[in-house]
Amino acid sequence: MGRVLMKGTEAIAEAAIQAGCKYFFGYPITPQNEIPEYMSAHLPEVGGVYVQAESEVASINMVLGGGATGYRVMTSSSSPGISLMSEGISYIAGCEIPAVIVNVMRAGPGLGGILPGQADYLQATKGGGNGDYNLIVLAPSTLQECVDLTQLAFDLAQKYRNPVMVAADGFMGQMMEAVEIKPSPTKDQPADASWALGFMEERGGKRSHLHSLFLAPEPLEEHNRKLQKKFSAMKAAEQRCECYCMEDAELLIAAYGTTARISRSAVNNLRAEGLKVGMIRPVTLWPYPYETFKTIPSTVKNILVAEMNAGQMVDDVKVATGCRYPVSFYGRTGGFAPSVKEIEDECRRILAL
Repeated sequence: MGRVLMKGTEAIAEAAIQAGCKYFFGYPITPQNEIPEYMSAHLPEVGGVYVQAESEVASINMVLGGGATGYRVMTSSSSPGISLMSEGISYIAGCEIPAVIVNVMRAGPGLGGILPGQADYLQATKGGGNGDYNLIVLAPSTLQECVDLTQLAFDLAQKYRNPVMVAADGFMGQMMEAVEIKPSPTKDQPADASWALGFMEERGGKRSHLHSLFLAPEPLEEHNRKLQKKFSAMKAAEQRCECYCMEDAELLIAAYGTTARISRSAVNNLRAEGLKVGMIRPVTLWPYPYETFKTIPSTVKNILVAEMNAGQMVDDVKVATGCRYPVSFYGRTGGFAPSVKEIEDECRRILAL
């Protein structure tokens, strides 16, 4: 497939199919409805199965069952729907089952509205469900990244036997851009018979037992130690970040997703005025790119966090920088995004201090 003009949600769905996803379980909620709609039309064309569950709770538990076979499975939802899935996501992490979850974020809290938001940051990065577990969380800022990171998500889920989330705000889901979607090299990767259900013959008749329930404390603690060792490996290997005009920056904007696109325009405009502003953009919200933050040049005097929420990434920026810099925040909520001019004005205000 060459470059084609696609809506973000449909690009994500086609990218998943080209990554080898054959099984999708979901439930409709705005603004991600085009993903299940697209899957229902196109999965059968590649021998796949689409199931619309009766609820988000049902769909995430279907993902658990489907992923236990070792094959590539996926669900998608939007903010309140992800909240309903949180228990099942914790089960999936506890059972060490690969799965991809797409959250096209909308404004909250509660039902909120159907307009875009980024207020699910803490839910995604700090664990929305119970227990000690982590998701790899990928945050695209262009539709091509929506495609590439969706395909990467399937590989990472299989590699670590862990759920991976693609956190795309509502703008990403509904905008249209030209994208190129290629079949993933790992598209036809077979199930790993060493752990997955349904491969008793390959294991010499040995059953596979996947569970997250340990009634005695000793085996549960040992299981947690195993999981934490895996999460540490993720932290070491999977940090991703983009730096833009950072080399001589005096003020650095930290942003992700659509807000990073807006911030990039602000950086370009401010640079044209002779102001030394740059941007650091986490691509992985978890693991957070602490190593890249360590490379911030000595010229930086302030950091401005820009988000479509009330400041959920601020603490991570402070931790990543060891509180060496003043960290301020500018954000919009309710479905609004900070405008280019608003971010420019905030940068000018900080630089004038």
